[in-house]
Amino acid sequence: MSALISENKLRQLAAEWIGSGRRTIAPVAIKSRLLYMPLQSAEALSLDTGARPANTIKEFFFPKAETLYGYRVKGRSIELIEPANPEEQIILAARPCDAAALPVLDHIFNWDFKDDFYNRRRASTTVITLACTEADEHCFCTSVGGAPDSERGSDAMLLALGDGRYEVRCITAKGQQLFAGATEASTETGKAIAVPLRNFEPEKVRAFAVEHFEDPFWAEHTQTCVGCGACAFTCPTCHCFDIVDAGPMAGGVRVRTWDTCQSAIFTQHASGHNPRSSQPGRQRQRILHKFAIYPEKFGEVLCTGCGNCARNCPAGLGVLSVIREI
Repeated sequence: MSALISENKLRQLAAEWIGSGRRTIAPVAIKSRLLYMPLQSAEALSLDTGARPANTIKEFFFPKAETLYGYRVKGRSIELIEPANPEEQIILAARPCDAAALPVLDHIFNWDFKDDFYNRRRASTTVITLACTEADEHCFCTSVGGAPDSERGSDAMLLALGDGRYEVRCITAKGQQLFAGATEASTETGKAIAVPLRNFEPEKVRAFAVEHFEDPFWAEHTQTCVGCGACAFTCPTCHCFDIVDAGPMAGGVRVRTWDTCQSAIFTQHASGHNPRSSQPGRQRQRILHKFAIYPEKFGEVLCTGCGNCARNCPAGLGVLSVIREI
């Protein structure tokens, strides 16, 4: 037996979550774009299973700018001000390739230091995914171990039946708790799209990147990169950050902000030397990190095949386009 829910009932549940004060995040259509953002009403929820939001759910676990603590200088002492604990939040209708990034990010935020900020948000969040019914030319989840209905990182999954109803698959106790009493028993099951064709073998990409470090390939195929960072900022797994103090000397805040290896000053030394002084060198680093460095340390690639890097790149570059050239 399966569990089914209607679209009307799902929107009713979303309205109840919002009304109870739980931050509910979902895809919302803003003019011609789809973005993950907090819902103001259940009517704003987009359940278009063929469209991909331009951003990722990463920012609701690892914010673009996050206050680590405040501080006040009093004479010879410094008073630290702890930030408030994160509120409970529900992420609704996330794409499976976004949710799959969370177990990947868990490694980096719990490696040699357990990041309380990230872990508290993970613990206070329930993730409900919506299986994909379409894929575009940028999708390659199956090449990196994913699938249009991958349950990795999800607490519950919705699979469209095509008539305003969804099969609900509760994967964790969190998911079961959210949908308790809201579904109907049925023998029907939902389906995702047929699995997209596998585009490449990650191991072959790793081997090329490691063995062709100084190859002219990188300049020939990545010179068009303008270093804007759109690929990293819309990637569900990129996680580089900077930490800065903001405010007058008498007091202020210490803030963690997103950063990217595609920035020209990312690796620039105080001496002025930059070991990755060219944009092709920085693109090479991106491929190396995702397919060689991260797998060597954590046993899996730093990519879920979402294709956001290509969709959001003003020069038409992306992980998949570079890998196709490899």
